[in-house]
Amino acid sequence: MSTSQPSGVFASFSLDASSLSKSSINTIRATLGISGVVALIFGLFITFAPEKTAVALAWLFGLYFLIAGIAYIGLGIFSKGISGGARALDIILGVLFVIGGIVVLANPSESAVFLGIFLGVLIGVLWIVEGLAALAQSSDSGSKAWAIFFGILSIVAGIVLLFSPLWGAVFLFWFAGISLIVLGIVQIVRAFTFGRGVTAAA
Repeated sequence: MSTSQPSGVFASFSLDASSLSKSSINTIRATLGISGVVALIFGLFITFAPEKTAVALAWLFGLYFLIAGIAYIGLGIFSKGISGGARALDIILGVLFVIGGIVVLANPSESAVFLGIFLGVLIGVLWIVEGLAALAQSSDSGSKAWAIFFGILSIVAGIVLLFSPLWGAVFLFWFAGISLIVLGIVQIVRAFTFGRGVTAAA
């Protein structure tokens, strides 16, 4: 018996169906099938209805801001065991969250565009920093040429994303949708094929 147990999405690929009971196989099949269908649905929505999906995500962000704001305000008002300054900060933070939630919910389309631009800028900055780090560490790398290539590529991609953050976010959104569709199909196929020979022989 192996001492290391894989986890996450790839765990099902290393499971030995012959060592599992029929109920365990059925449970794994159901898990794979459900997760695959959910991934496929989300992927289709993101890929073929990106604007509606972005607006729906903006709504979710707005609801989160609103709920978190109310929670912080309640924490600031009713918590007696913390200092007055901390309670005031909780209330201020809560009010800001509530205002942000109301703005997002009142203007979901514009908020989706803003979130897309923010995401694009954030990822662009992260890629530039990652590229600079790769270049700085390239002298210590076992494959210096690859480290330099990766660093330059990351910096260029980050700069491009900074100059067109919305288009970059749209591309990343589309890429995520395609990835979810592929993952969903793979999971669904696994749900139908996992342990088939074992259950047929049982």
